[in-house]
Amino acid sequence: MTSPAVVHSTFVIERNYAHAVDGVFAAFADPARKRRWYVDGAGNEVTDYELDFREGGSERLRYRMGEKTPLPGMEMGSDVAYDDIQPNRRIVFCQTMSMAGRRFSAALVTLEFLPAGDATVLICTHQGAFFEGSDGPEMREQGWRGLFERLDRALQA
Repeated sequence: MTSPAVVHSTFVIERNYAHAVDGVFAAFADPARKRRWYVDGAGNEVTDYELDFREGGSERLRYRMGEKTPLPGMEMGSDVAYDDIQPNRRIVFCQTMSMAGRRFSAALVTLEFLPAGDATVLICTHQGAFFEGSDGPEMREQGWRGLFERLDRALQA
């Protein structure tokens, strides 16, 4: 029996931040703030980053994997199309990822920002299709958890 050509997976990550919703949301909306936690600081060489945060807008990231990664020097890419933005409430986007110019996944990602007193509950629902040679849903979930940890550190700074 052969493996399926596409693996479909959905995962949900819920994360609490000790910061008000407007501050957490702004970390996704402001290009300079997002670049600090989402793009920089992972030990990769960023070759291109653009963020046009609005409904119908896009985000483009290109980088080479860092020396301490499993694939040092590998060219990676992420392309996002923003479908729905409700300030301080919700962000919905489609994302494709590529390695060495070959697309290996497509996903619909929903981020919900829920107030909890002076804090925020962030709920990320990731619905993905992973193609042959992809990192797979387990690695993608691990990647998002790491990003949310970096976001927490950036909010503390």
